[in-house]
Amino acid sequence: MAAALALSVLSTAAGGRIVVRVRGRWYEPTNLYVVVALPPANRKSAVFSAMTGPLYEAEKHLANEAAGRIVEAELTRKMTQEAADKAATRAAGADGPERDNLVAEAIDLAQQAEALTVPPRPRLLADDSTPETVTSLMAEQGGRLAVMSAEGGIFDIIAGRYSGAANMEVFLKGHAGDRLKVDRRNREEFMEAPALTMGLAVQPSVLEDIGKNRGFDGRGLLARFLYALPESLVGYRKIGPAPVPETVAARYERNVMALTLSLAERAEPEVLQLSPEAGSALITFEERMEPQLRAKGGKLGHVGKWAGKLVGTAARVAGLLHVAAHLEDGYAKPIEPSTMTAAIEVADYFADHALSVFDLMGADAAQARAQSLLEVLRSNGWDTVSRRDLFAKLSRSEFPTVADMEPAVALLEEHGYLRIHTPPRTGKRGRPPAPRYLIHPQVREGQA
Repeated sequence: MAAALALSVLSTAAGGRIVVRVRGRWYEPTNLYVVVALPPANRKSAVFSAMTGPLYEAEKHLANEAAGRIVEAELTRKMTQEAADKAATRAAGADGPERDNLVAEAIDLAQQAEALTVPPRPRLLADDSTPETVTSLMAEQGGRLAVMSAEGGIFDIIAGRYSGAANMEVFLKGHAGDRLKVDRRNREEFMEAPALTMGLAVQPSVLEDIGKNRGFDGRGLLARFLYALPESLVGYRKIGPAPVPETVAARYERNVMALTLSLAERAEPEVLQLSPEAGSALITFEERMEPQLRAKGGKLGHVGKWAGKLVGTAARVAGLLHVAAHLEDGYAKPIEPSTMTAAIEVADYFADHALSVFDLMGADAAQARAQSLLEVLRSNGWDTVSRRDLFAKLSRSEFPTVADMEPAVALLEEHGYLRIHTPPRTGKRGRPPAPRYLIHPQVREGQA
């Protein structure tokens, strides 16, 4: 849990400020979405607080430093606007050439006031904010922000707890770095390359709930998260363990603050290069991963949306590990092969956990629907059934159309539960006979 959250902490510090050039025009930002799931009583909040604490200190430091500039800008703008208003009042009561001069002066002062920008209070972090608030905060902060929370309420908010409609645009584009433009009644918000970080510590039941939201999976939101499902130690914990050594805790806090503050004021992101050896290691990983993405026979084929991003994720993690290891001069050095090897090991870890988590969530729609379809076949005891009769027995909330049924049927056929049979033509005119499903005897007998 601590290690997974540390990645989201590094992502908060470096996201939007560090980019990894993989090869050619393939660039990966270094922001991550990380969610750790553990049952109650595993002290998630304590670990979450220890790992994210330095970010709040860094945010406070940035706010204190900016306070003077903000006050100065606000006062200057207020005084300039007041001067413009006074000039406009004088112009309204004047005649002839004097009026023209005062009008020109009022216009000039009003334009100066409009051009003066009051810098926003620096923010690194948000909690369970609405998508609209996250978008506005990101725009204010130059396109970068982190949503960090020891609860899972943010998923309910994305799903539309307050608005009644799901709004995940900022969470989709904020991960990929795609341009985001939002037109509001009172202002326009635009981000060229948004970089959103998410670090969440939740209960496993939260993952089960979000897996039921077809919109999350359909839009690809679930595919953007790195999932960690550590084993619960409740009942097996050592009582009165030695605390984290003070020197280790102090060094962690000092390094996180140093990295965060050193990157906070950068206007343009630094581009990290891969050493030739690191690039070769990533290609080898890519070659190992590709067969696993196959829909049939691939270990990760049924979570292809998620697994298809894993090579890019490894590059992002390598960038974060690189700047963590080289706090002061990392930008001048290429990513080393040992760092890339470590990043690939981290990617493999998350791949193993993703399989468990997606199974827990039931987010593989075809698999979940195949289970439902199998229950209908068992309960009806058919030898054979037509597509229309089978569809009539299914829940419309889970199978809105016949097309939604086909992937589940294909999965059951692949595993031998049924076989599609097309009766031969009788020689008469008209439509060909509709295909029927032949049901395996063990399904009818409740043994499958």
